[in-house]
Amino acid sequence: MSNKTSHDSDVSFIQALAELLRENDLTELQVKRDYAENDSLNVRVSRQTQTVVQATVPAAPAAPAPVAAPAPAAAAPAPAADAADPASHPGAVTSPMVGTVYMAPEPGAAPFTSVGATVNEGDTLLIIEAMKTMNHIPAPRAGTVKRILVEDGGAVEFGAPLVIIE
Repeated sequence: MSNKTSHDSDVSFIQALAELLRENDLTELQVKRDYAENDSLNVRVSRQTQTVVQATVPAAPAAPAPVAAPAPAAAAPAPAADAADPASHPGAVTSPMVGTVYMAPEPGAAPFTSVGATVNEGDTLLIIEAMKTMNHIPAPRAGTVKRILVEDGGAVEFGAPLVIIE
């Protein structure tokens, strides 16, 4: 019975975490509770916010107008405009999660793909490690890899463009 009571309190605890996530407009929350030597609860509550991705799309068309005036003044606005382009590219493969990017199955191994490589739908493009789990990111369609927008071992955010396939 004490085990069931523990699980019931765990469910209440997880519901409270989900409520905290919503009330504080957080996207992720992780907690580890240690009960005894071999008894613990490790909880990760997360949500995807589609509105963040949609909010950046309308901002991209508005950006070229202000950039046109200061363009002769500095070279800095040009890279910012290039950074906005990959996310709106129709062939962009975006990150489904926050994590660390790995371009190869293990250190020293050949990368999954490279610029100019032909990929088939479902081929692994890269791995994103999140919460000590290796998540293979598949190609959503067949085509040629035109650009790789992330670095091996680099951090990536949800919705960030990873690769462009045409």
